[in-house]
Parts: sequence; structure tokens; C-alpha cells
Amino acid sequence: MRSHLIPLLLTSVLACGCARAGEISNAALPAPAQDETNAPKSEIAVLAGGCFWGMQGVFQHLKGVSQVVSGFSGGKKPDGGYEEVSSGTTGNAESIRITFDPKQVTFGQILRVYFSVMDPTELDYQGPDRGTQYRSAIFTTNAAQKRVAQGYIAQLGKAHAFSGPIVTEVTPFGGFWQAEDYHQDYLIHHPDQPYIAYNDLPKVAAFKKLYPAQWREQPVMVFPGRS
Repeated sequence: MRSHLIPLLLTSVLACGCARAGEISNAALPAPAQDETNAPKSEIAVLAGGCFWGMQGVFQHLKGVSQVVSGFSGGKKPDGGYEEVSSGTTGNAESIRITFDPKQVTFGQILRVYFSVMDPTELDYQGPDRGTQYRSAIFTTNAAQKRVAQGYIAQLGKAHAFSGPIVTEVTPFGGFWQAEDYHQDYLIHHPDQPYIAYNDLPKVAAFKKLYPAQWREQPVMVFPGRS
């Protein structure tokens, strides 16, 4: 996925010859016109938006979120874990599973942040990462999530929020498989890695700038206290 790209990315950064991965919003996106109602006390959102390191790193700072796990969704169970998913043969996308309290943060608000920190116009890739395993997708766990996701995509399209059509999938949730331990909390532990510094830290910074009221300084971690 990424380690083999680091020398190339670092060279490009130093030469100022490439753009940051993804179309990160310079201004806050409009709030969803419709959202979930009568949500349970605890809910799960499963999202894919390219490298799960950066996506996990963003949502670990969102108020109302109790856990964010990196893993795989959208395909068959990957018996070979990360290496098998990276081959592009499982149908899975690198994903995050967000556990949240709908009374503190709604599903629609989660989608607002999601669309602000990745480029939903890129089909089967995000920035330097190529393949269906890096597609953007919303794996809905109930009918209300499907309604909100489809409605918000239509709303953003009508508002011309992006330079091209949104190609993010909205598909029923069919399973989530947690990635290996070394992928969890990766951005927190490796902020100086060139890939993270160039592609993922700008996403975290954009979230903090665009939605300060929803920003939590202390991130929730899968493995608290582990260095």
C-alpha cells in the first residue's frame, strides 16, 4: 500500500511537484438537510475513504465517538488480512468502524466530516493509493443511514460542493474485519512518517479548522497507553 510509496512521495514533496492526496475542503460543507431520528443509544458507522490510517486519525478526534477501529469491509472475509486485501482480490475496502453516541454526534454530522477530509470524486483510488481497496464507500447499517447518506450526496451534488460528480458508494453493511494491531492508532504513533505527514495530517488539521465545535483534543485510541 503505502510503504513503497514513501520515497517517491518524499521526493515529490521536496520538489513541490505534486498535490496533496484528495480534495480536502477549504470551507465547511453544508450541514445535512436530513438526519437520523430516534437513533439508538450507541450506533456504528462504517466508512471507507482511502488509507485507513488517516481516516482513523481524523475520527479519533470527533466528539461523541467512543472508538474508531481500522479494518476492512465491502467484500469477503480476508483470511490473509491486510496483505490479501492489498492485492485487490477480496472486494474489501480499507475502512473504519466508528462507535458513536447519536445524542452527541449524529450520523449526518459524521458524514459531513467524512466528505470534508477525502475526495469523493476519485473512483477506486484516493490520492497516491490505487485500487478498489481504496475506494470511498458508506456501508449503511440500517435504512435510516441509507436515507441520510443518499440524501446528503444528492445535497452536496446540487450545491456543487466538489469539482466533479460524487462517486462514493452507498451500500448495505455486510461485515467488518479488524486490521492487524500494528495498523491501529497508526497516525498517532507515526506522525513524522512522510506518508502520514504529507497525506493524512492535513486531513486532521482540516477537521480541526473547519469544525472546531466538534473537535476533541485528546483522541480515543484502540490501545490506550500503548506507545
